[in-house]
Amino acid sequence: MAKQMHPTPMLDELETGPWPSFVTGLKRLAQDKDYVVDLLGTLETSYRTKKGYWKGGTVGVFGYGGGVIPRFTELKDENEKPVYPDAAELHTLRVQPPPGMHYTSDVLRKMCDIWERHGTGLIAFHGQSGDIMFQGAKTDKVQDAFDELNELGFDLGGAGPAVRTSMSCVGAARCEQSCYDEARAHRQVINTFTDDIHRPALPYKFKFKFSGCPNDCMNSIQRADMAVIGTWRDNMRSDETLARKWFDKHGMNELVNDVVTRCPTKAIMLKEVKDLKAGPRITSVQVSDTHALEIDNGDCVRCMHCINVMTGALSHGTDTGATVLVGGKRTLKIGDLMGTVVIPFLPLKTDADYEALVDLGQRVIDFFAENALEHERTGEMIERIGLVNFLEGVGIEIDPHMVSTPRTNPYVRMDGWDDEVAKINARKAA
Repeated sequence: MAKQMHPTPMLDELETGPWPSFVTGLKRLAQDKDYVVDLLGTLETSYRTKKGYWKGGTVGVFGYGGGVIPRFTELKDENEKPVYPDAAELHTLRVQPPPGMHYTSDVLRKMCDIWERHGTGLIAFHGQSGDIMFQGAKTDKVQDAFDELNELGFDLGGAGPAVRTSMSCVGAARCEQSCYDEARAHRQVINTFTDDIHRPALPYKFKFKFSGCPNDCMNSIQRADMAVIGTWRDNMRSDETLARKWFDKHGMNELVNDVVTRCPTKAIMLKEVKDLKAGPRITSVQVSDTHALEIDNGDCVRCMHCINVMTGALSHGTDTGATVLVGGKRTLKIGDLMGTVVIPFLPLKTDADYEALVDLGQRVIDFFAENALEHERTGEMIERIGLVNFLEGVGIEIDPHMVSTPRTNPYVRMDGWDDEVAKINARKAA
């Protein structure tokens, strides 16, 4: 039986709402753990004083420079002794998940048992870098917990100025929208950069994320220094049987209001069957005896909305691959940035294609390591030095798809263009 609970009136309030509360889970763990009893006392104090009491330090496991987030309490009495001694240390182990987050129930039970023995029992699936977060262990238990997790087949993830663990969607394993093998790309990239994960040596963090289609379930465009998002470059496909079935269920109003009018580039038109036109970039599908959808693939920007609404009736093309973007991040030195397209289309079908992806990642990381300032993300480095300098540094040809903001001035000086064209042709010839 754990020691007596500390009064927690403010935390108790969080249990009174209509939704399940994390406080309830902590109290359940506290029934058997003095550690969590004092953790609740620390948290109550933070809520009351509106101040955090955790500071960093140095904690690790043999052979690793990262993967453990040290936390020591600053909540001490007049004699510099911890007010809540059983929770004076609250270290977190970041552990790499399998690509696509595939687990067996047996593995999950073993993970829970390990953390019950060595830590608080608190586990988060998953952090923003994709790690399994084993939250709350004392210094003398960190190595023991890691050893058991490692024997189970799992390794520490990234922490500090390092390549981070990475995330990939379930993708090709279960999702019909998948445009490449996300798990393969994830594993091949991360296996290449394992040393950069375990031994922090970069100016700041660097994240990969892999999404199988433009729905971007991994939020890679907003979060990843290098985002790999599935796409296609041929025409969308259609299935008339499923289109008619969808129309019979939802009707004309929903077709117009939820599909046609919501296309951001007006690539979809509703036409009478007799008015349909043919063309190399046109996809058409009848929804009834009298009406059909006509899609101009040349105007399609792969937003996936029509496919999501009419799944099966419309689907992505067969010439699939990925778009690679660089520079996404949350607020740091400058505001939030979304990734900038650096490779509009990268086929991911052969061994050579996946090796090209790894090579690109290596060039981007090397350039980042050599040119970024301390505590600066890739996107901030690109903002500071300019996209052109970045592209030249990593050996990528400039492409019109890389424009992030259209010009507002329609007037362009053309003197010197011939010289620039000559330079580009000379580079290509070399």
